[in-house]
Amino acid sequence: MRNWIKFGPMAALAMAFAAMLASPAAAQSWPTKPVKIVVPFGPGGPADVYARIVGQGLTEALGQQFIIENKPGAGALIGTEIVAKAPPDGYTLLMMSNTHTVNETLFAKKPYQLMRDLVPVAPVNSSDLAMVVHPSVPAKTLQEFIALAKAQPGKLSYASSGPGTPYHMAGELFKSMSGTDILHVPHKGSAEARNDVMGGHVQMMFDAVTAMKGSIDAGEVRALATTGLQRSAVMPNVPTVNESGVPGYEATIWLGIMAPKDTPKEIVDRLNAEIARIIARPAIRDAWAKQGAVPMTMTPEQFGAFLTKDIDKWAKVIKTAGIDIQ
Repeated sequence: MRNWIKFGPMAALAMAFAAMLASPAAAQSWPTKPVKIVVPFGPGGPADVYARIVGQGLTEALGQQFIIENKPGAGALIGTEIVAKAPPDGYTLLMMSNTHTVNETLFAKKPYQLMRDLVPVAPVNSSDLAMVVHPSVPAKTLQEFIALAKAQPGKLSYASSGPGTPYHMAGELFKSMSGTDILHVPHKGSAEARNDVMGGHVQMMFDAVTAMKGSIDAGEVRALATTGLQRSAVMPNVPTVNESGVPGYEATIWLGIMAPKDTPKEIVDRLNAEIARIIARPAIRDAWAKQGAVPMTMTPEQFGAFLTKDIDKWAKVIKTAGIDIQ
């Protein structure tokens, strides 16, 4: 008993010192087994597609499989909760988007908090949206559409793939900044929303440039504007909302990677560096440019600041619009 009392504190100090050394050592050997990237959206969407591109690049760079697991449902809450409650060992990652920054305000009672329970790793890319109308809408420009909407408050409608999605938020931000009253018509998915606009049942929607370009070229819908601060390289002849009467308007879709809180910084930094290298490859940049996607590169700290700013941005929009879907 005396020996335990005498040497116990020394042993405790040794164990604490060993634990301090263990994290960098583990990070240096990481990964030693497959890594899971949870995509809290269905297969085939942008998050899924780009997660697979990044995952393949990480597999090649780090010598372990990066496996994509789709866990859709409840507005991305299900898959995100899985990652938020996973061990912080670098073997479970989250592909996330601005749906997550919107959800911080939209779902106050969700089982996690983004900036409390997860750590920013790296952004991946961003894409502009296109604001399109059915050909029967008499407005040929954004200014004409705004005038039409103001002349008929609540008569025009816009479609989205559901409450809280980037397409819904783009519409609410537009209403707020343009001073218009346009009815939101939520759908179960983007395809259903597009069909309703192309069928003339709903007058307008915001959708990904790449998803809508074919319909625009075919004359099934008319593009009035794109939603970045600069014109889209995919649609250079279409003006932005920002330059067409709503100064400062910006609503893009972006994607990024996060990990459970307390994931070792060495692992976070290594992932950040590898992802930056992957999305800098000329073949990837060229392919994404044709799709209207622009690679994003930030440090984990910069990405964290970006997320905080985006949360604040959409919180104001949600409160102004009085959106409550809980």
